[in-house]
Amino acid sequence: MLKGNAIVGQSGGPTAVINNSLAGVIHEAAKCDFITGIYGMRWGIQGFMQGHIIDLQREKPETINGLRATPSAALGSCRYKVKDEDFETIFKLLKKHNIRYLFLIGGNDTMDTMHRVEEYCREHDYELIGIGIPKTVDNDLYGTDHAPGYPSAARYVAMSVKQEGLLARDMQKVDRIVVYQTVGRDSGWLAAASVAAKEKPEDPPHLIYIPERPFDDEQLHPDVEKYQKERGWVSIVIAEGVCYADKTPITASGTQDRFGNLEFGAMAGVSAAIILHKMACEKFGFRGEFQVPESLQMCGADRFSRVDVEEAYGCGLEAVRLAARGKTGLMVTLVRDDSPQYHCSTGTIELNKVALETRSVPDEYIVESGNMVTQAFVDYVKPLVGDLPAYSSLDCVKLKE
Repeated sequence: MLKGNAIVGQSGGPTAVINNSLAGVIHEAAKCDFITGIYGMRWGIQGFMQGHIIDLQREKPETINGLRATPSAALGSCRYKVKDEDFETIFKLLKKHNIRYLFLIGGNDTMDTMHRVEEYCREHDYELIGIGIPKTVDNDLYGTDHAPGYPSAARYVAMSVKQEGLLARDMQKVDRIVVYQTVGRDSGWLAAASVAAKEKPEDPPHLIYIPERPFDDEQLHPDVEKYQKERGWVSIVIAEGVCYADKTPITASGTQDRFGNLEFGAMAGVSAAIILHKMACEKFGFRGEFQVPESLQMCGADRFSRVDVEEAYGCGLEAVRLAARGKTGLMVTLVRDDSPQYHCSTGTIELNKVALETRSVPDEYIVESGNMVTQAFVDYVKPLVGDLPAYSSLDCVKLKE
């Protein structure tokens, strides 16, 4: 086996379970006698280039074990797109510290970084084994049934919509509409997951708007009016990246992040939930509420999905096991069995097939009207979210005269 040090980094937005993947890498790497040191990138690839490297073998065992119940990114994260001129710095540091095993935990951009670093080393005759470990609450990574981080975020959203639905139902004489916004720049996986809150037709959410379908504000009004007449209140979930048919975001902020992506939500100073709430309330004279939790849904440790915890840890373990077999240039994937009982195993996909690709919610998961999801999606997401709390409702038997 190739002998040398291993390093692991975390990138992008946090999740409730990303530290499970980190713990998995550390635990499995500690079993490998060909891995002589286990290092961590402080602040991702950006911190690595600045020399911020820590010795994970000097951490207490109870600290590493405690990562499995700790949200966010313990190593520290970054949002940095590697430039061509950065590779010489990265290469020199890898050689200096005899790093032969590289593990990066992240989403699309992270897999692109991993692919480019691994390719650069190969072109310069430096033996490096690089394995990507998936992570994203957006669930838009190509080649995997779902990404670790998504099930817990989906559970957070479903529970929030379920609970705020009780509020809206019981306050319908005062407030008649509630709008909940999820993250999701290009895809609506997380907004769609709110359907897991629905047990009966009258339960929230009543309407779901996602980026995969163009938003029509003229259709919003009859949609809202329909449910207000039927239920007396309306629950709406919207993804931050919803756009009109001409691809203009309904937030229409025009501001961009450092990667040239349009800013949505709080980062843009305006939110889809506020705009949607205003559209409906001004038309019908409703009162109501809107919720824009932003990063809370990305790292809510009080709402772990048990499936997510175990799968995120397993992906960390599998990454090291792949490296031990000499595999490189791959990302660990989750492969769902085609059986009535939910079960996922691990697989792999080449990094160059994942990098910078985006997986949208497929058509078969979206109803024709574009404002709700199908039963097929419900079947997909419910095992990931797990059982939600059961709440009591009064029968409200009217007093006889």
